[in-house]
Amino acid sequence: MTRTIKALLLTTSVLGMTGIAQAADVTLTIESWRNDDLSIWQEKLIPAFEAKNPGIKVVFSPTAPTEYNAALNAKLDAGSAGDLISCRPFDASLELYSKKHLADLTGLAGMENFSDVAKAAWTTDDGKASFCVPMASVIHGFIYNKDAFDKLGIAVPKTNDEFFAALDKIKADGTYVPMAMGTKDLWEAATMGYQNIGPTYWKGEEGRLALIKGEQKLTDADWVEPYRVLAKWKPYLGDGFEAQTYPDSQNMFTLGRAAIYPAGSWEISQFNSQADFKMGAFPPPVQKDGDTCYISDHNDIGMGLNAKSGHQEEAKKFLSWVASPEFAEIYANALPGFFSLNSTAVKMSDPLAQEFVSWREKCKPTIRSTYQILSRGTPNLENETWVESANVINGTDTPEQAGEKLQKGLDSWYKPAK
Repeated sequence: MTRTIKALLLTTSVLGMTGIAQAADVTLTIESWRNDDLSIWQEKLIPAFEAKNPGIKVVFSPTAPTEYNAALNAKLDAGSAGDLISCRPFDASLELYSKKHLADLTGLAGMENFSDVAKAAWTTDDGKASFCVPMASVIHGFIYNKDAFDKLGIAVPKTNDEFFAALDKIKADGTYVPMAMGTKDLWEAATMGYQNIGPTYWKGEEGRLALIKGEQKLTDADWVEPYRVLAKWKPYLGDGFEAQTYPDSQNMFTLGRAAIYPAGSWEISQFNSQADFKMGAFPPPVQKDGDTCYISDHNDIGMGLNAKSGHQEEAKKFLSWVASPEFAEIYANALPGFFSLNSTAVKMSDPLAQEFVSWREKCKPTIRSTYQILSRGTPNLENETWVESANVINGTDTPEQAGEKLQKGLDSWYKPAK
């Protein structure tokens, strides 16, 4: 009996000491909608941080993408949300900051590694406070079938004239549909069409910010001209493109039936696994040789600090690591097509991803023109741009009509701040 009691006391003592040791470790929980990334966090990112930060454990706890916003808001209101919050771009996260759910990270060590454009999706309208560390963006351009280009003797186009000459040559040959894009789902026409080539005409950030300030309008030449170019795409999209969905377009390209795909870099991983031909990519063509090129390098995901986290210092240490070049390199290579927003260049192991990200060295970056401030009202400018972009390609609206409709809708609720 005595021996049993001693054994129990010894076991209790050991367990108690273990509990004390465990209590010394702080556990941080990350809220996210990127459930596809669970293994990357568990196998690559978290081990890299924990190895250099003993005493801090990190748990990645994702929610289904469609449920994330509602679930996160409910947790934040109840005080049960994780320490670290994955941030969607622009208004959804700005609202969380306005409700004091997200802490101000303006002075966080590492924030100096990001440009104003990189921080734009998680900065207040007046530019005085940033509330999420930028993590990744997606870049727009064109992915092409290298085998098709080689077979037809087509050089990668740099100007509009070269681009349309290439499309003409592909169409005349008849082996491939020149360009894989449909208008049925609407958003493709805007995201991979208008927002892809548009920055070349409105000069990226210069035009985007002028539109917000009310110094430019969607009826101005710089905003109508990309629609004129987009209208010229129609003969090259193949029969029945008006009924073609986004998955249809993806399949058309990866099956080798189309030569060019107006793209977002998020396609890279899927295309790598499905296409059995060599691929390349080129940025939006410029109007004439020697012109400045512009790319939509659109902020996609960031990470913030729950203002009510009980582990503020540890969470800030983690966020400073997220702002580091080390994190940037691991993350960008684990998810090719989701590019680090860090000012330090990241060498990509995936050649197609490296091609996309190399454009940052020669082109001026901007973000989609409709995402900051201009889609907060009704009608929603982003959604209306989907409709008008499809209408212009389909030929049911002229470029001028599209500009007039979009500006009229914006004028109905948006008054630029003086």
